[in-house]
Amino acid sequence: MGNTIIIVIICVDKHLHSPMYFFLGHLSAVEMLATSIIIPMMLWGLLLPGMQTVSLTACVTQLFLYLALGTTEFALLGVMAVDRYVAVCNPLRYNTIMNSHTCISVVTGSWVFGFLSEIWPVYATFQFTFCKSNILDHFYCDRGQLLKLSCGDTLFTEFVLFLMAVFIVIGSLVPTIVSYIYITSTILKMPTASGRRKAFSTCASHLTFVVIGYGSCLFLYVKPKQTQAAEYNKIVSLLIFVLTPFLSPFIFTLRNDKVKEALRDGVKRCCQLLKD
Repeated sequence: MGNTIIIVIICVDKHLHSPMYFFLGHLSAVEMLATSIIIPMMLWGLLLPGMQTVSLTACVTQLFLYLALGTTEFALLGVMAVDRYVAVCNPLRYNTIMNSHTCISVVTGSWVFGFLSEIWPVYATFQFTFCKSNILDHFYCDRGQLLKLSCGDTLFTEFVLFLMAVFIVIGSLVPTIVSYIYITSTILKMPTASGRRKAFSTCASHLTFVVIGYGSCLFLYVKPKQTQAAEYNKIVSLLIFVLTPFLSPFIFTLRNDKVKEALRDGVKRCCQLLKD
């Protein structure tokens, strides 16, 4: 609901029609879709213990969608970091560099890259024969647990998946780190404290989300052995699929005056419509 509200107010309020909020809207859409793919099945299993089953087709679909959406999210976070770099370090050229064509192109590229890059990993996962058991020790179709049930030698596939995870996660983290190095340097050079606070406030929400998102995903996916124990994987997965999507609306609204103002205006309009 929180992510849906963010998407709606960004679409409706003309004051939020800027690159920063355009990217935020797509990030909220990714969070909402990822939650919708994982949480209903988890709740179904918790509330109806006798119905903890999933078909092979549903398992393949869920695995592909959550990996694709996760990759898309990393790409969007990298794009948002570069956007903040341009806004802080090159404010006079911001509208020229981050024009509508550029924004649409990079967002489209992020979605396409996210979905295309996960076709082979999912295909490779389900090429194995699963003969050890038909029980997954997880609340969704986790790739590591699927490989753990395989009777074949998964070592090479796990190594390739590790390299791909490094490329995707670290590849989007590097521009984020570089961008924030330049942003920090530029902020520290500003002559006034109010100017420094204003510049930092435009980046604080994104930086907070980056720390939470990358911290949990680095722990879960960037590891040579994909078939490690499921106990701590479940805890980290809950952080990724439950806590992060739940916190993101608060992270991006509580520190953002424009979004708070748009929310207040929206509430006032709804109240006025109800009175009429």
